[in-house]
Amino acid sequence: MTRLSLATTAAILAFGAGVALAPVLAQDKAESKPGSDKSELYQQLNLFGDVLERIRRDYVEPVDEKTLMENAINGMLAALDPHSSYMNPKIYKDMQVQTRGEFGGLGIEVTMESGVIKVVSPIDDTPASKAGVQSGDLIFALDGEPVQGLTLQEAVEKMRGKVGTAIKISIRRANVKDPIDLSLTRETIKVKATRFRLEGDVGYIRVTSFTEQATSGVLDAVEKIKKEAGPKLKGYVLDLRNNPGGLLDQAISMVDAFLDKGEIVSVKARKAEDVQRWNAKPGDVTGGLPIVVLMNGGSASASEIVAGALQDHRRAIILGTRSFGKGSVQTIMQVTGGGAIRLTTALYFTPSGRSIQKEGIKPDIEVEQAKVETIQQRAGFREENLRRSITNPNEKPTDKKTDDKTSQLKPGDPGKAPNDKKDDKTTTASPASTDPDEPPKDAVADYQLLRAVDLIRGISLYTSRSH
Repeated sequence: MTRLSLATTAAILAFGAGVALAPVLAQDKAESKPGSDKSELYQQLNLFGDVLERIRRDYVEPVDEKTLMENAINGMLAALDPHSSYMNPKIYKDMQVQTRGEFGGLGIEVTMESGVIKVVSPIDDTPASKAGVQSGDLIFALDGEPVQGLTLQEAVEKMRGKVGTAIKISIRRANVKDPIDLSLTRETIKVKATRFRLEGDVGYIRVTSFTEQATSGVLDAVEKIKKEAGPKLKGYVLDLRNNPGGLLDQAISMVDAFLDKGEIVSVKARKAEDVQRWNAKPGDVTGGLPIVVLMNGGSASASEIVAGALQDHRRAIILGTRSFGKGSVQTIMQVTGGGAIRLTTALYFTPSGRSIQKEGIKPDIEVEQAKVETIQQRAGFREENLRRSITNPNEKPTDKKTDDKTSQLKPGDPGKAPNDKKDDKTTTASPASTDPDEPPKDAVADYQLLRAVDLIRGISLYTSRSH
């Protein structure tokens, strides 16, 4: 059995969940219901063997017995919940590579919903994200063939393939009437778990997935941001949008980095006594600076553990939209033949006892993503443009010449002196563009990030004035 993990909301298209082959595990007598009769189980096993033999002997075409068994057990696991599945030896090996942050495929995190594949989130800088695949998209056809009737594992297998080969996916998107066809070329996906930069005086850290390098990447980002920003640093934005999750231990260690004490998460399994709890150790790497966590519908699993713990301890403000709502724990168990099963074994709870299953994390401040554009306003009068306006008593003598010129502006011609020969079409830079604390232009388009940065600055301003 490998370590406990919360890997994916279903399966990453890079691998697929594979077909199923797992031994039937007899139930302990201690776990069986009082008065239950094992003979019924044996009768069902005999029925299974009878059906298998009839298919093998009488089906219209020859069948591979191993494939039949794999598909049968895959169906048993798939019937439990959307996240339990079997991984054959190759897929199991690929999954282990995935958690190290490098794998092959399209770069989409998916689950099954109403017979179609639903995109949980595309991974940054992958064929899927470059082609414009979005969280919430429904994939209904692959290379022109419908996915209706396929299991999640079968659909994922179709999306896997040799690096460099192309596949056409057909998707339906909310608020878009017509289907969208996208052609994607499979690539080797190298996931960089963390990225960071300074947004003026606010540190921005994006975590794309919880691979083995996630927490170490965040710690490195915090130290480099501190060094670059120096004393002007006002806080941090932790971006978990479209982060599908990953390893539980990485989520726990990341929360621990921001907390001095208290519970991080608890996991409750089938038996009441099988409860595990993790608590924070002293030490906050940010030194207590404000944190805003960005989330959306593509934030799932380990992302929700981080956001839920920081929210419950009031260590961070959650901004964005409600998260995906995956509150179940999958344990990877190696089985006979070199493969493994991903089996849902428990539910996790935030420090306050909340279960996120189907509920998700609700943001403290709900902010939908929006397009930001500058509205050109008609120039107007200011006090300084009026004749005989009273001089500011704090005005420096060197400003007198400038004031004399602006005071001579005529009504109806604000902002332009009578003898100004400049072309009427000449425009000046917006006052905001000269603000050294303004985020870069590429960040202004990200409305949620802009709101988060402003929130950090507001908290910092209020805190500094209250001391």
